[in-house]
Amino acid sequence: MIQGSWRALVWIGLAELCALSLWYSASVIAPELIAIWHLSANLEAWLSAAVPVGFVIGALCSAYFGVADRFNPRKVFGISACLGAFLNILLIFVDSGFFGILLRVLTGLILAGVYPIAVKILSEWFPKKRGLAIGILIAALTVGSSLPHFIVMFFSSLSWQFVIICSSILALLSAFIVFFILEDAPVKSKKLPFSLKLIKKVVTNKPVMLANYGYFGHMWELYAMWTWLPAFLTASFLAYSPATPQWFIALSSFLSIGIAGGIGCVIGGLISDRIGRANLTMLAMLISAICSIVIGFTFGQFIWLTLLISIIWGAAVIADSAQFSAAVTEVAEEEYVGTALTFQMCIGFLITIFSINLIPLIQRVVGWEWVFTILAIGPILGMITMGTYKRYEFNSKKA
Repeated sequence: MIQGSWRALVWIGLAELCALSLWYSASVIAPELIAIWHLSANLEAWLSAAVPVGFVIGALCSAYFGVADRFNPRKVFGISACLGAFLNILLIFVDSGFFGILLRVLTGLILAGVYPIAVKILSEWFPKKRGLAIGILIAALTVGSSLPHFIVMFFSSLSWQFVIICSSILALLSAFIVFFILEDAPVKSKKLPFSLKLIKKVVTNKPVMLANYGYFGHMWELYAMWTWLPAFLTASFLAYSPATPQWFIALSSFLSIGIAGGIGCVIGGLISDRIGRANLTMLAMLISAICSIVIGFTFGQFIWLTLLISIIWGAAVIADSAQFSAAVTEVAEEEYVGTALTFQMCIGFLITIFSINLIPLIQRVVGWEWVFTILAIGPILGMITMGTYKRYEFNSKKA
């Protein structure tokens, strides 16, 4: 069973990595799509923000109708990946910004059948001690989300359509993995229902809400950083050396967001088991807050210095992600754990929509040197709430 669980984790993680390449498939080719769709500067951010909008809608609908419990989650994952690949490939044939952004919303909605469902599948294979397993799954999500930056290195000199085609092929590959290679878990996990009636119990549970507030601060920073760091690196590297090749900029984004982030997830999971979830989240948010403030001072300076700070930031900004949901499962009553997790995820992704759209507005006023300081607000507030949560974590372990 143990060997089977870790083998299943490999396939779940690989499928997640491939499917999540759909998340930023349009963002990495934003300049081309903006020109083709005649998007205004105010609508540029919606190339990325549209996906979390759809994701929130999809997650709520999936939870409300109990999709993961009523149907085989492995098949839900596979079908969602196939539909996501189809919606993504349609971008090639669209010449309207309205329909293009609508397709991105629908892609986000479909991805709600991938990431949360992967967590469901993982929980069946790891009924206990799943901290490291979830960390590895989040690492796969991180690398997968940044994968388009890696793809664009090879096709930046050719055509933007190749990036879309490659990400759709990867999504189809993920569907193949879960349909034909990954097996169903031998033991089904207990149903954790979502109910609007139970939300009152969630919001009145102080330790649950403290963990949620920490997650909300984390999400304020995370996806805005993932969305706009590549643009910052492009502007900074070209300001220092106009001859900087595009493939190097794309590689730097992939290293900072994907590779560093993936390593950060695994290390964060290992460290949290030793120093506690609250301590790990506070440490990670402290480092990421410092990086969000400091990185602006490297704008237009030595490329190696900017890249070093971005890699540290990329590792820290995601290292604590899995711990917030794990914290909720530890302090919430079993009857509303499912509702609490759905509530946490949906509010968190709604917050990303605001921060993603705020960055370009602030950037026009203060420039790239100062714009990321606004993201430090999230982890700073998160550290405060997780410091308070720490007392409840200690009491739960004592009990």
